[in-house]
Amino acid sequence: MMKNFKMLAIAGAAAAAMTAGTAQAEQYYGFMTASVNYLDWTEKTIDRTTTVDQGGQGLGGTKKDFLFLELEGGAGYDWGDVYGFIDIENPGNINKSQNERKEGDKVVEERGVAVPSSFRIAAKGSIAYNIGKTNWNAYGHIYSFTEARGDFHGGFFDQNVVLGVSYDINTDSGFWMKPFIGLHYENQRFAGAGFNGYMAGWVLGYNFKLGNQNFMVSNWHETEFAREDQFRSNGTPHKLDKMGQNGAVALWWNATKKFTAGVQYRYADQKLGTAAYHDAVIFTAKYNF
Repeated sequence: MMKNFKMLAIAGAAAAAMTAGTAQAEQYYGFMTASVNYLDWTEKTIDRTTTVDQGGQGLGGTKKDFLFLELEGGAGYDWGDVYGFIDIENPGNINKSQNERKEGDKVVEERGVAVPSSFRIAAKGSIAYNIGKTNWNAYGHIYSFTEARGDFHGGFFDQNVVLGVSYDINTDSGFWMKPFIGLHYENQRFAGAGFNGYMAGWVLGYNFKLGNQNFMVSNWHETEFAREDQFRSNGTPHKLDKMGQNGAVALWWNATKKFTAGVQYRYADQKLGTAAYHDAVIFTAKYNF
């Protein structure tokens, strides 16, 4: 649990430092949102990730639907761009770190195993620093995930750092895209730390109108490739492939300046601890500051 609160403190300190460091720069855009989200895994995903002894295929990374709260923000300056978010998953379980299941009429607490309904924190920060007057940027991001667990083993954590380059694509049609590629360094609870191949991906968006309503389609995507064997185990006989995919496609309705509603198709393959394709739908309500 302490790791979760340390992450909150680090995220807050990083945000404060970022704000201070950009106070004198010319700002081109900026946004901040707070949202309530519900992630609903598909039935095939739940079956694939449920353990064999509970009737599933046991491909790792046990999944369960969950609610999460998110703070998200970003800004563009004359020197580059910054972006970040922090997710609070299963906020109602902040004081619960065991996974409870029923055996007949009894409730059994499973300790020291994957806890799909536990309290979790996920956070990401990225920076793209302009290289001269070109559309190329020096790029870096850090993603951290921690899961609470109440036994002596401590909670699960995974941290991913990517350092490389990105490129800005902007058009007058409302379409924009920011692809990137870089070296991937990972530090994980069970696998340890070290370089884990490479990561490439993008974030893109398209703003458009239907009638007098404002909409946007967006997509973020990450591909990990040339992974090291050190990071391919998921606690089952099924190893993750050398390549993995991770992302989401979203449709956003900007109902007013202050309120946005959205639906996202969340997908992953050989990621999130699961040696198979898995997907979900996320329903989102955002307040725009």
